[in-house]
Amino acid sequence: MSKLSVGIVGLPNVGKSTLFNALLRKQQAYAANFPFATIEPNIGVVPVPDARLKDLQKVVKESEGMSDFPPEVPATVEFVDIAGLIAGAHKGEGLGNKFLHHIREVDAICHVVRAFENADIVKEGSVDPKADFETIQTELALADMATLEKQKQPKGNVPKEEHDRWNAIQKILPLVQEGQPAYNANLTEEEEKQAKMLSLLSFKPIIIALNVGEEDLVNAASLEEKYAKELGVETHQVVAICAKVEEELSSMDPADAKEYLSELGVEETGLSRLIKKAFATLGLITFLTAGEKEVRAWTIKEGYLAPQAAGVIHGDFEKKFIKADVVMLQDFIEFNGWKECRTKGKVRQEGKDYEVQDGDVIEFKIGS
Repeated sequence: MSKLSVGIVGLPNVGKSTLFNALLRKQQAYAANFPFATIEPNIGVVPVPDARLKDLQKVVKESEGMSDFPPEVPATVEFVDIAGLIAGAHKGEGLGNKFLHHIREVDAICHVVRAFENADIVKEGSVDPKADFETIQTELALADMATLEKQKQPKGNVPKEEHDRWNAIQKILPLVQEGQPAYNANLTEEEEKQAKMLSLLSFKPIIIALNVGEEDLVNAASLEEKYAKELGVETHQVVAICAKVEEELSSMDPADAKEYLSELGVEETGLSRLIKKAFATLGLITFLTAGEKEVRAWTIKEGYLAPQAAGVIHGDFEKKFIKADVVMLQDFIEFNGWKECRTKGKVRQEGKDYEVQDGDVIEFKIGS
Protein backbone atom coordinates (compact mmCIF):
# COMPACT_ATOMS: atom_id res chain seq x y z
CA MET A 1 0.00 0.00 0.00
CA SER A 2 1.36 3.42 -0.91
CA LYS A 3 -0.78 5.51 1.41
CA LEU A 4 -2.87 5.20 4.53
CA SER A 5 -6.29 6.85 4.61
CA VAL A 6 -8.14 7.55 7.85
CA GLY A 7 -11.72 8.83 7.97
CA ILE A 8 -12.46 11.25 10.81
CA VAL A 9 -15.97 10.91 12.21
CA GLY A 10 -17.70 12.50 15.15
CA LEU A 11 -20.95 13.98 16.39
CA PRO A 12 -21.48 17.78 16.28
CA ASN A 13 -19.36 19.91 18.65
CA VAL A 14 -16.85 17.24 19.69
CA GLY A 15 -13.87 19.08 18.16
CA LYS A 16 -13.67 17.25 14.83
CA SER A 17 -13.52 20.45 12.76
CA THR A 18 -10.86 21.98 15.00
CA LEU A 19 -8.72 18.86 14.65
CA PHE A 20 -9.21 18.76 10.89
CA ASN A 21 -8.28 22.46 10.55
CA ALA A 22 -5.00 21.67 12.32
CA LEU A 23 -4.42 18.84 9.82
CA LEU A 24 -5.10 21.19 6.90
CA ARG A 25 -2.44 23.61 8.18
CA LYS A 26 0.02 20.72 8.37
CA GLN A 27 -0.98 19.85 4.82
CA GLN A 28 -0.35 23.41 3.58
CA ALA A 29 3.18 23.31 5.01
CA TYR A 30 3.71 19.91 3.38
CA ALA A 31 2.23 20.97 0.02
CA ALA A 32 4.50 24.03 -0.01
CA ASN A 33 7.43 21.61 -0.33
CA PHE A 34 5.61 19.41 -2.84
CA PRO A 35 3.66 21.75 -5.14
CA PHE A 36 2.54 18.86 -7.36
CA ALA A 37 0.19 17.61 -4.61
CA THR A 38 -3.44 18.09 -5.66
CA ILE A 39 -5.64 17.78 -2.60
CA GLU A 40 -9.43 17.98 -2.25
CA PRO A 41 -10.90 20.40 0.33
CA ASN A 42 -12.13 17.61 2.63
CA ILE A 43 -8.83 15.71 2.57
CA GLY A 44 -5.73 16.52 4.59
CA VAL A 45 -2.54 14.79 3.43
CA VAL A 46 0.09 15.12 6.14
CA PRO A 47 3.63 13.75 6.44
CA VAL A 48 4.42 11.03 8.95
CA PRO A 49 7.01 12.42 11.41
CA ASP A 50 10.19 10.37 10.86
CA ALA A 51 13.53 11.53 12.28
CA ARG A 52 15.30 8.71 10.41
CA LEU A 53 14.97 10.59 7.11
CA LYS A 54 17.09 13.50 8.39
CA ASP A 55 19.82 11.00 9.34
CA LEU A 56 19.67 9.46 5.88
CA GLN A 57 19.89 12.88 4.22
CA LYS A 58 23.13 13.66 6.08
CA VAL A 59 24.68 10.30 5.22
CA VAL A 60 23.80 10.48 1.50
CA LYS A 61 25.01 14.10 1.19
CA GLU A 62 28.36 13.22 2.73
CA SER A 63 28.91 9.79 1.15
CA GLU A 64 27.95 10.95 -2.34
CA GLY A 65 29.83 14.28 -2.11
CA MET A 66 26.66 16.30 -2.78
CA SER A 67 26.57 20.07 -2.27
CA ASP A 68 22.94 19.96 -1.03
CA PHE A 69 20.85 17.46 0.88
CA PRO A 70 18.81 15.06 -1.28
CA PRO A 71 15.05 15.70 -1.14
CA GLU A 72 13.24 14.08 1.79
CA VAL A 73 9.97 12.31 0.95
CA PRO A 74 8.13 11.09 4.05
CA ALA A 75 5.35 8.57 4.15
CA THR A 76 1.98 10.31 4.32
CA VAL A 77 -1.39 9.79 5.94
CA GLU A 78 -4.55 10.95 4.20
CA PHE A 79 -7.16 12.18 6.68
CA VAL A 80 -10.67 12.42 5.24
CA ASP A 81 -13.13 14.75 6.96
CA ILE A 82 -16.34 12.74 6.88
CA ALA A 83 -19.13 15.22 7.46
CA GLY A 84 -22.81 14.75 8.09
CA LEU A 85 -23.01 12.08 10.78
CA ILE A 86 -26.09 12.31 12.96
CA ALA A 87 -28.32 9.64 14.43
CA GLY A 88 -30.29 8.31 11.44
CA ALA A 89 -27.41 8.66 8.96
CA HIS A 90 -27.91 5.04 7.87
CA LYS A 91 -31.39 6.07 6.61
CA GLY A 92 -29.91 9.00 4.67
CA GLU A 93 -30.72 11.64 7.29
CA GLY A 94 -28.42 14.66 7.42
CA LEU A 95 -25.69 13.98 4.84
CA GLY A 96 -25.97 10.28 5.60
CA ASN A 97 -25.51 8.84 2.11
CA LYS A 98 -22.46 11.01 1.43
CA PHE A 99 -21.07 10.05 4.83
CA LEU A 100 -21.48 6.33 4.12
CA HIS A 101 -19.89 6.61 0.66
CA HIS A 102 -16.81 8.39 2.01
CA ILE A 103 -16.33 5.99 4.89
CA ARG A 104 -16.31 2.97 2.56
CA GLU A 105 -13.21 4.38 0.84
CA VAL A 106 -10.93 4.69 3.91
CA ASP A 107 -8.61 2.13 5.53
CA ALA A 108 -9.50 3.01 9.11
CA ILE A 109 -11.97 5.13 11.06
CA CYS A 110 -10.93 7.70 13.65
CA HIS A 111 -13.75 8.43 16.09
CA VAL A 112 -13.39 11.88 17.68
CA VAL A 113 -15.14 11.93 21.06
CA ARG A 114 -15.18 14.82 23.53
CA ALA A 115 -13.82 14.19 27.02
CA PHE A 116 -13.75 17.70 28.50
CA GLU A 117 -16.27 20.17 29.88
CA ASN A 118 -16.73 23.60 28.28
CA ALA A 119 -19.78 25.71 29.06
CA ASP A 120 -19.22 27.73 25.84
CA ILE A 121 -19.64 24.69 23.59
CA VAL A 122 -23.20 23.57 22.96
CA LYS A 123 -23.63 19.81 23.03
CA GLU A 124 -26.66 17.64 23.61
CA GLY A 125 -26.52 15.70 26.87
CA SER A 126 -23.45 15.32 29.05
CA VAL A 127 -19.82 14.81 28.10
CA ASP A 128 -19.94 11.07 27.51
CA PRO A 129 -17.33 9.58 25.15
CA LYS A 130 -18.89 6.12 25.48
CA ALA A 131 -22.33 7.33 24.38
CA ASP A 132 -20.82 9.29 21.44
CA PHE A 133 -18.77 6.29 20.33
CA GLU A 134 -21.75 3.92 20.59
CA THR A 135 -23.99 6.30 18.59
CA ILE A 136 -21.55 6.24 15.67
CA GLN A 137 -20.92 2.50 15.95
CA THR A 138 -24.68 1.88 15.88
CA GLU A 139 -25.05 3.96 12.70
CA LEU A 140 -22.30 1.98 11.00
CA ALA A 141 -23.80 -1.34 12.13
CA LEU A 142 -27.28 -0.36 10.90
CA ALA A 143 -25.87 0.62 7.50
CA ASP A 144 -24.11 -2.78 7.36
CA MET A 145 -27.36 -4.53 8.24
CA ALA A 146 -28.92 -3.16 5.04
CA THR A 147 -25.94 -4.48 3.02
CA LEU A 148 -26.04 -7.92 4.65
CA GLU A 149 -29.79 -8.41 4.31
CA LYS A 150 -29.47 -8.02 0.52
CA GLN A 151 -27.05 -10.96 0.27
CA LYS A 152 -28.35 -14.23 -1.19
CA GLN A 153 -27.62 -17.73 0.14
CA PRO A 154 -25.52 -19.75 -2.33
CA LYS A 155 -27.33 -22.70 -3.91
CA GLY A 156 -26.14 -25.72 -5.83
CA ASN A 157 -22.53 -26.51 -6.71
CA VAL A 158 -20.67 -23.27 -5.93
CA PRO A 159 -17.02 -22.56 -5.00
CA LYS A 160 -15.97 -22.92 -1.34
CA GLU A 161 -15.46 -19.12 -1.18
CA GLU A 162 -19.20 -18.62 -1.62
CA HIS A 163 -19.90 -20.82 1.41
CA ASP A 164 -17.23 -18.94 3.43
CA ARG A 165 -18.91 -15.66 2.47
CA TRP A 166 -22.33 -16.93 3.54
CA ASN A 167 -20.96 -18.33 6.82
CA ALA A 168 -19.41 -14.92 7.56
CA ILE A 169 -22.72 -13.19 6.84
CA GLN A 170 -24.57 -15.59 9.17
CA LYS A 171 -22.13 -14.76 11.98
CA ILE A 172 -22.09 -10.99 11.41
CA LEU A 173 -25.79 -10.32 10.79
CA PRO A 174 -27.06 -11.12 14.34
CA LEU A 175 -24.41 -8.78 15.76
CA VAL A 176 -25.21 -5.79 13.56
CA GLN A 177 -28.94 -6.34 14.19
CA GLU A 178 -28.11 -5.63 17.83
CA GLY A 179 -26.10 -2.52 16.84
CA GLN A 180 -22.73 -4.22 17.43
CA PRO A 181 -19.81 -3.77 14.98
CA ALA A 182 -19.00 -6.50 12.46
CA TYR A 183 -15.43 -6.79 13.75
CA ASN A 184 -16.81 -8.44 16.92
CA ALA A 185 -17.74 -11.55 14.87
CA ASN A 186 -15.62 -14.65 15.48
CA LEU A 187 -14.61 -15.48 11.90
CA THR A 188 -12.19 -17.99 10.44
CA GLU A 189 -9.36 -16.65 8.26
CA GLU A 190 -11.25 -17.65 5.09
CA GLU A 191 -14.51 -16.06 6.32
CA GLU A 192 -12.69 -12.86 7.25
CA LYS A 193 -11.22 -12.62 3.75
CA GLN A 194 -14.71 -12.91 2.23
CA ALA A 195 -16.22 -10.48 4.76
CA LYS A 196 -13.70 -7.79 3.77
CA MET A 197 -14.98 -7.99 0.21
CA LEU A 198 -18.42 -6.87 1.42
CA SER A 199 -16.94 -3.43 2.34
CA LEU A 200 -18.75 -3.38 5.66
CA LEU A 201 -18.37 -0.09 7.52
CA SER A 202 -18.22 -1.58 11.02
CA PHE A 203 -15.57 -4.10 9.92
CA LYS A 204 -12.94 -1.40 9.48
CA PRO A 205 -10.18 -0.95 12.09
CA ILE A 206 -10.84 1.94 14.47
CA ILE A 207 -8.88 4.53 16.43
CA ILE A 208 -10.51 6.71 19.07
CA ALA A 209 -9.28 10.28 19.47
CA LEU A 210 -10.23 11.50 22.94
CA ASN A 211 -10.48 15.27 22.66
CA VAL A 212 -9.29 16.32 26.11
CA GLY A 213 -8.55 19.66 27.79
CA GLU A 214 -4.95 20.91 27.53
CA GLU A 215 -4.47 20.39 31.28
CA ASP A 216 -5.25 16.66 30.78
CA LEU A 217 -2.50 16.04 28.19
CA VAL A 218 0.08 15.33 30.88
CA ASN A 219 -2.11 12.36 31.95
CA ALA A 220 -2.63 11.08 28.40
CA ALA A 221 -1.37 7.53 29.04
CA SER A 222 -3.65 6.89 32.02
CA LEU A 223 -6.65 8.42 30.21
CA GLU A 224 -6.03 6.19 27.19
CA GLU A 225 -5.90 3.12 29.41
CA LYS A 226 -9.06 4.12 31.29
CA TYR A 227 -11.14 4.80 28.16
CA ALA A 228 -9.82 1.73 26.31
CA LYS A 229 -11.35 -0.42 29.07
CA GLU A 230 -14.55 1.60 29.10
CA LEU A 231 -14.99 1.44 25.32
CA GLY A 232 -13.92 -2.20 25.00
CA VAL A 233 -10.92 -1.63 22.72
CA GLU A 234 -7.12 -2.06 22.93
CA THR A 235 -5.01 0.72 24.47
CA HIS A 236 -3.12 1.20 21.18
CA GLN A 237 -6.45 2.18 19.59
CA VAL A 238 -7.00 5.19 21.88
CA VAL A 239 -5.11 8.49 21.71
CA ALA A 240 -5.68 11.49 24.00
CA ILE A 241 -5.40 14.63 21.91
CA CYS A 242 -6.33 18.28 22.48
CA ALA A 243 -7.73 19.60 19.19
CA LYS A 244 -7.34 23.21 20.36
CA VAL A 245 -3.65 22.69 21.18
CA GLU A 246 -3.07 20.93 17.83
CA GLU A 247 -4.58 23.89 15.99
CA GLU A 248 -2.28 26.29 17.87
CA LEU A 249 0.79 24.09 17.26
CA SER A 250 0.08 23.86 13.53
CA SER A 251 0.74 27.59 13.07
CA MET A 252 3.97 27.70 15.16
CA ASP A 253 7.52 27.26 13.96
CA PRO A 254 9.24 24.07 15.24
CA ALA A 255 11.21 25.79 18.06
CA ASP A 256 8.12 27.54 19.50
CA ALA A 257 6.07 24.36 19.15
CA LYS A 258 8.69 22.37 21.07
CA GLU A 259 8.71 24.96 23.87
CA TYR A 260 4.90 25.00 24.04
CA LEU A 261 4.77 21.18 24.30
CA SER A 262 7.37 21.31 27.06
CA GLU A 263 5.20 23.79 29.00
CA LEU A 264 2.28 21.36 28.69
CA GLY A 265 4.48 18.54 30.01
CA VAL A 266 4.37 16.43 26.84
CA GLU A 267 7.09 15.35 24.41
CA GLU A 268 5.32 15.05 21.06
CA THR A 269 2.24 16.40 19.32
CA GLY A 270 -1.07 14.61 19.48
CA LEU A 271 -1.00 14.34 15.69
CA SER A 272 2.30 12.40 15.79
CA ARG A 273 0.83 10.05 18.38
CA LEU A 274 -2.38 9.67 16.37
CA ILE A 275 -0.38 8.66 13.28
CA LYS A 276 1.67 6.14 15.29
CA LYS A 277 -1.52 4.62 16.71
CA ALA A 278 -3.00 4.42 13.20
CA PHE A 279 0.07 2.51 12.00
CA ALA A 280 -0.08 0.15 15.00
CA THR A 281 -3.82 -0.48 14.61
CA LEU A 282 -3.46 -1.27 10.91
CA GLY A 283 -0.27 -3.32 11.31
CA LEU A 284 1.82 -0.99 9.13
CA ILE A 285 5.57 -0.39 8.99
CA THR A 286 7.90 1.67 6.79
CA PHE A 287 11.04 0.73 4.90
CA LEU A 288 13.52 3.30 3.57
CA THR A 289 15.31 4.04 0.31
CA ALA A 290 18.32 6.35 0.15
CA GLY A 291 20.14 7.81 -2.84
CA GLU A 292 21.10 11.05 -4.57
CA LYS A 293 17.63 11.38 -6.09
CA GLU A 294 15.82 11.27 -2.71
CA VAL A 295 15.58 9.67 0.72
CA ARG A 296 12.14 8.21 1.21
CA ALA A 297 9.91 6.27 3.59
CA TRP A 298 7.48 3.74 2.09
CA THR A 299 4.41 2.38 3.89
CA ILE A 300 3.76 -1.38 3.77
CA LYS A 301 1.82 -3.99 5.72
CA GLU A 302 3.80 -5.83 8.37
CA GLY A 303 4.72 -9.23 6.95
CA TYR A 304 5.22 -8.05 3.35
CA LEU A 305 7.87 -10.02 1.48
CA ALA A 306 10.58 -8.21 -0.51
CA PRO A 307 8.80 -8.46 -3.92
CA GLN A 308 5.58 -7.01 -2.42
CA ALA A 309 7.55 -4.12 -0.93
CA ALA A 310 9.20 -3.50 -4.31
CA GLY A 311 5.72 -3.40 -5.85
CA VAL A 312 4.81 -0.43 -3.64
CA ILE A 313 7.52 1.60 -5.40
CA HIS A 314 6.31 0.53 -8.86
CA GLY A 315 3.77 -2.11 -9.87
CA ASP A 316 6.17 -3.78 -12.34
CA PHE A 317 8.88 -4.18 -9.69
CA GLU A 318 7.03 -7.02 -7.96
CA LYS A 319 6.88 -9.08 -11.17
CA LYS A 320 10.47 -8.29 -12.20
CA PHE A 321 12.01 -8.64 -8.72
CA ILE A 322 15.44 -10.35 -8.66
CA LYS A 323 16.84 -9.58 -5.20
CA ALA A 324 17.07 -6.89 -2.52
CA ASP A 325 20.20 -5.36 -1.01
CA VAL A 326 19.27 -4.71 2.64
CA VAL A 327 21.18 -2.91 5.37
CA MET A 328 20.13 -2.05 8.92
CA LEU A 329 19.55 1.68 9.42
CA GLN A 330 22.02 1.80 12.32
CA ASP A 331 24.77 0.29 10.12
CA PHE A 332 23.89 2.59 7.20
CA ILE A 333 24.44 5.62 9.44
CA GLU A 334 27.47 4.26 11.30
CA PHE A 335 29.32 3.23 8.13
CA ASN A 336 28.24 6.27 6.12
CA GLY A 337 26.13 4.89 3.30
CA TRP A 338 26.03 2.13 0.71
CA LYS A 339 29.69 2.07 -0.41
CA GLU A 340 31.24 1.61 3.02
CA CYS A 341 28.47 -0.78 4.14
CA ARG A 342 29.27 -3.00 1.15
CA THR A 343 33.00 -2.84 1.92
CA LYS A 344 32.37 -3.80 5.57
CA GLY A 345 30.02 -6.65 4.61
CA LYS A 346 26.98 -5.01 6.22
CA VAL A 347 24.77 -5.34 3.13
CA ARG A 348 22.72 -8.55 2.92
CA GLN A 349 21.37 -9.93 -0.33
CA GLU A 350 17.83 -11.12 0.25
CA GLY A 351 15.53 -13.09 -2.06
CA LYS A 352 11.79 -13.47 -2.64
CA ASP A 353 11.10 -15.00 0.78
CA TYR A 354 12.60 -12.16 2.82
CA GLU A 355 10.13 -10.45 5.19
CA VAL A 356 10.84 -6.72 5.21
CA GLN A 357 11.44 -5.18 8.66
CA ASP A 358 10.55 -1.71 9.88
CA GLY A 359 13.45 0.68 9.17
CA ASP A 360 15.23 -1.56 6.63
CA VAL A 361 17.22 0.47 4.11
CA ILE A 362 16.70 -1.30 0.78
CA GLU A 363 17.93 -1.17 -2.80
CA PHE A 364 15.94 -3.45 -5.12
CA LYS A 365 17.47 -5.22 -8.11
CA ILE A 366 14.88 -5.48 -10.87
CA GLY A 367 15.01 -7.43 -14.16
CA SER A 368 14.21 -5.95 -17.55
